[in-house]
Amino acid sequence: MYDVIIIGGGPAGSSAAVYTSRAGFRTLVIDKAPNAGALALTHKIANYPGVEEECTGKELLDRFRRQAQSFGAEYIQTTITAVDVEGDVKAVFTADGFFESKAIVIATGSKGRNRMLPGEEKLLGRGVSTCATCDGAFFVGKRVAVVGDSEEAVDEVLSLAKFGMEIEFIVPRSELQGDAEVPSHPNMTVHYKTRPLEILGDKRVEGLRVKYPNGEEGTIAVDGVFVFLSGSKPGTDFLQDQVPLDADGYMVLDSLMQSPVPGVFGAGEVRRTPVKQAVVAAADGAIAAMAVDKFLNKRAQVIPQYK
Repeated sequence: MYDVIIIGGGPAGSSAAVYTSRAGFRTLVIDKAPNAGALALTHKIANYPGVEEECTGKELLDRFRRQAQSFGAEYIQTTITAVDVEGDVKAVFTADGFFESKAIVIATGSKGRNRMLPGEEKLLGRGVSTCATCDGAFFVGKRVAVVGDSEEAVDEVLSLAKFGMEIEFIVPRSELQGDAEVPSHPNMTVHYKTRPLEILGDKRVEGLRVKYPNGEEGTIAVDGVFVFLSGSKPGTDFLQDQVPLDADGYMVLDSLMQSPVPGVFGAGEVRRTPVKQAVVAAADGAIAAMAVDKFLNKRAQVIPQYK
């Protein structure tokens, strides 16, 4: 029996583990694939507060985990097969055993698209990115492609435009989705009805192969490709309707990361976070952990850990 089980060992889950284990709660972190999450695959990070030197996402995650383990948190790598979150005791069934806890934090992040572009996975973190805020500064004065047709894609284009780079905006449809509008920018070229086929390069991005509206194929030479195609979903399928989710599968959480089910909390990309950043997910984890403390100690209010 654990005090709290955290499902997911990324920045949200490991941050929660730091706080719960430091507060004296017996904490178990279940992580299916420690080196396969979005942060773990990030090749270079230079904007995480307090980390002055550039590091890889995996190195940053290793720091999170070592810190949590130093306070007593346990980590295991296995696959969740089912959960039972009804009642006072929460049950987690895995491929390697059965675990129980008084509280549970869901920090499983989001799942990638079912189909990635050829070359996308290979070059992720090496010129391929899904976050302009994270990686835009690495491409100052260079030429990049932005692939997408959503409001998110437009927001990322605007973020990249601030760095003064040349932008090739690849829109697979004949127009943008919803109310999104293409911004006006002197260094941007918009390619409507242009389908991305392959991201080219060996050790770094060298170009993007596309199919134009007339059916012809061509290559656009770029130093980076920012991909904002639809398909990413929160990793909440295993909850099996036991916890309220919205129409897109995001957990319904309050400001303290509490779900409507007592003792069940969420953090990171399982909620509708306004931005996808490691520091935001880590903050979610800290809030969720302090809400767990409140729940387990039957307090009326959260008591922050300042020391």
